[in-house]
Amino acid sequence: MLPSTNDTLFHELALTLLPGIGPQLTRQLMSYGGSAKNVLMMPPGKLRRIPGVGDATVKILTGKDREAAFRKAEADLKKAEKDGVEIIFYTSKRFPSRLKLIPDAPAILYYQGTADLNALKTVALVGTRQATDYGREQTERIIKGLLPHRPLVVSGLAYGIDIMAHRAALQEGLDTVGVMATGLDIIYPAVHRKTAEKMREQGGLLTEFPFGTPPDRYNFPARNRIIAGLSDGTVVVEAAIKGGALITAELALSYDRDVLAVPGNLGSAASAGCNALIKNNKAALYAEPLDLEQLLNWDAALDQSGKFKRVTTHSAEDFTPDEFALITVLAAAGGREEQMDELAWKAQLPIYTVASLLLALEFRGVVRALPGKKFALV
Repeated sequence: MLPSTNDTLFHELALTLLPGIGPQLTRQLMSYGGSAKNVLMMPPGKLRRIPGVGDATVKILTGKDREAAFRKAEADLKKAEKDGVEIIFYTSKRFPSRLKLIPDAPAILYYQGTADLNALKTVALVGTRQATDYGREQTERIIKGLLPHRPLVVSGLAYGIDIMAHRAALQEGLDTVGVMATGLDIIYPAVHRKTAEKMREQGGLLTEFPFGTPPDRYNFPARNRIIAGLSDGTVVVEAAIKGGALITAELALSYDRDVLAVPGNLGSAASAGCNALIKNNKAALYAEPLDLEQLLNWDAALDQSGKFKRVTTHSAEDFTPDEFALITVLAAAGGREEQMDELAWKAQLPIYTVASLLLALEFRGVVRALPGKKFALV
């Protein structure tokens, strides 16, 4: 067993390493157990009273699988400490607040880097692996257009548009995070290792998969949901009519995040997916930086001279995780009012909890109450 200082994270990590215990079941177990340690030490009779827990799950939580998870958790914590990897459970203040808002958020993240995952502004750039010169040119142009805002640039470290976005961000001095479909110790594709190493110093690498996880094809759609969930908006630069970029766009839409697409020639197969997104009103057309600024309300951060103006923001360290979840939802509304029930749904909190939290935040001068049970940031 690890020292007591690591006891909480040790049990949280072990819980996520159990076979068949996915993120949603993890949250269900945590809601009844109160902590990962309580869940893993709970007797079978008590476990069976938790909705969704049957004999098979009880066996996993109390038998040989649990002991194997304990051994791997201990080894992985030692490796993480050695390699400078941060392991972030979903209850941690360090867990990305935007990602926490999506219904299928991962239960744990492995992160190696310097970027703030709760950056004031984040944007995803995704696209086809078979990128053309046009796609490269547009990617570089978009990155240059983002410079006044200094956002965190998110993509998937894949061939084509993804790696072009990462390299363009590095070139322009922007932090960029690559979301991986493998463990952090397996760079895929391997030819992107040098770029990944630079990203560790100017951005980071992020995954929900434990050390040693290979690039299984089922991991990539899961990776895409993190890209979409981590970002204020997603820009599809170049995409065929089918592929991972369109999956990311659909996921972003399902999370109520904005999507933009760069149009291409009607006869170009590489732009067919982008053109279809625009045609079907699933994506706004990206032609210039103003398109993204207005859609994401980023234009509010520019003064009349067009220069970037720093805007005040709240720090997660000053609030409880639930309070900061509400603040994040209100901030994402871009100054618009939000009704209490909408806040509860988007923050994934019970309505009675939201009511008391909002009252406390109002007393602190963080939010203001409006008629019709609506609220906005001060």
